[in-house]
Amino acid sequence: MGANWGHNLRLSIFGESHGKAIGINIDGIPGGIELNMERIEKDMKRRAPGRNNFSTQRKEKDEIEILSGVYEGKTTGAPLCAIIRNEDKRSKDYSLLKEVMRPSHSDYPAYVKYHGYNDVRGGGHFSGRITAPLVFAGGIAKEILSKKGIYIGAQIKKIKNIEIESLNSLTLENFQKLAEKEMAILDDEKILEVKEEIEKVRKDQDSIGGIIECYAIGLPSGIGEPFFDSLESTIAHLAFSIPAVKGIEFGKGFDITSLYGSEANDEYCYQNGRVTCKSNNNGGILGGISTGMPVIFRVAIKPTPSISKIQKTINVKTKEECELAIEGRHDPCIVPRAVVVIEAIMALALLENLYEGRDKYE
Repeated sequence: MGANWGHNLRLSIFGESHGKAIGINIDGIPGGIELNMERIEKDMKRRAPGRNNFSTQRKEKDEIEILSGVYEGKTTGAPLCAIIRNEDKRSKDYSLLKEVMRPSHSDYPAYVKYHGYNDVRGGGHFSGRITAPLVFAGGIAKEILSKKGIYIGAQIKKIKNIEIESLNSLTLENFQKLAEKEMAILDDEKILEVKEEIEKVRKDQDSIGGIIECYAIGLPSGIGEPFFDSLESTIAHLAFSIPAVKGIEFGKGFDITSLYGSEANDEYCYQNGRVTCKSNNNGGILGGISTGMPVIFRVAIKPTPSISKIQKTINVKTKEECELAIEGRHDPCIVPRAVVVIEAIMALALLENLYEGRDKYE
């Protein structure tokens, strides 16, 4: 099973949504890194379920229990292992799903691949709940990056048909404001509009998706590799490890196809003796390598597939078509809780590439 990632920074995730615990093993973190657990715990709460009326009402504290790799508040250099215990489980809600396949879930392909032995409770190992350990790992990565003057933030760019303006100013102050908001949107009126839309689909027993835009500032030029290990490839690899992500684009993304080369090119200039660009249509990456401009990408998050509306599906035991109304507690929109997960994968991808040039950037 593909639960391992990385060359310089090596991650291994484990657990199931309704198992005893979920967790992560992180190898490659140097010794002596002081962990700001207060800041990491804030990130964990941003992703945790049951915090408001527009997310699933499953209530989990998502408290991190570090088993190894930290001594007296600092990393030891040994593999860092941490778990998050599952507490609010209602596995009876899923007993039917060993036979009846939920539309747009992993149920059917996992049933085929693992011969019906996969854990279906809450999606098992395929659940978005497994992103919680990634947020913890991302929190550590953010801590290391911040010491190098590299900062990461993300915002909701779109929910269904509601568009939110991109940040006019990419600053640490704005990133912190977004992280403190009920939703990662600076405009309070847009927050109300989004909440009304989510509440509407919740009452209609349906779901919606959206777009998250992520930024990194302070990254020096020259980070990344061409072709197979490009900076975009590393970010995209981690982005598609998040179950709900169905698309990614950098800079102008697909809109760059509507521009002339003279419009799309990011012209170089000097600013206070430093090389910079007059625009950032390529999202801070050229040839797979950072340019020194902010790294910007967006991901498309699909509507939560677990909905209470009656849907057509199949029963793999009886080999008949049937209908299914999914019971249990589910997010009508996963986008607000996914923002901090996207920040985490940006941080992990950047740290992986920074460690590639460890001698230069330590």
